[in-house]
Amino acid sequence: MTTAIVLAGGLGTRLRSEVADLPKPMAPIAGRPFLEHQLNYWIAQGVRRFVLSIGYLPQTIVDHFGAAYKGAALEYVIEKTPMGTGGGLLLAVEQSGIDEPFLALNGDTYFAADLSVLKDFAAAHDADWCFSLFRTSEPGRYMGMEVSGHGMITALQTDTAQRDRFANGGVYWIEPRMLKERYGLTGKISLEDDFLPAALRAGKRLCGVEFPGTFIDIGVPADYRRAQTLLAGTGQQSTI
Repeated sequence: MTTAIVLAGGLGTRLRSEVADLPKPMAPIAGRPFLEHQLNYWIAQGVRRFVLSIGYLPQTIVDHFGAAYKGAALEYVIEKTPMGTGGGLLLAVEQSGIDEPFLALNGDTYFAADLSVLKDFAAAHDADWCFSLFRTSEPGRYMGMEVSGHGMITALQTDTAQRDRFANGGVYWIEPRMLKERYGLTGKISLEDDFLPAALRAGKRLCGVEFPGTFIDIGVPADYRRAQTLLAGTGQQSTI
């Protein structure tokens, strides 16, 4: 697996108080754009091609990164109107011609998941989609999910007030066959609220594996500020 799609088209409205006039992936973390920290990690894991699904102020990202970053090829798929994370993913796959298993990343989360473990777990379970999971007790945030003892996802969108639940880490292994259907969905499509629940109802094989690595979601101001320290050592030596 050498290709990753980064879902980075969101407006980042919750972060405007901290970062104005920048797309969320370009929010500065320890002196560098958040997206650099993310790309650095996955390049070290072996990813050599990134397809960036972008929408809000896209030229800011294109001008900064260009066609390559640290030896990895960068391509851009620009949403003309907001399509949601699901719509952005489908568009990126269609325009980039991906036809083999690939990685997808939420553009506002950093999760130190082991790509080889994720890939092997997906293969062992003949998965259509494999989630990286972390445990959380934070109420009112993060989509919880129920996971069988064999690692298969049995329910999505469980109670966000539930203590010590599995949550979606925003790093996905995806088999392209998963995306051949839209399950009757049209318009703006959310991955978590629309596409994935529809796929689960349709009998697609969704599985998940827990990782203990660093996780941070910069989408809210408090965690954006926390990321300044948490990610301080992950990208200082990178060069474009």
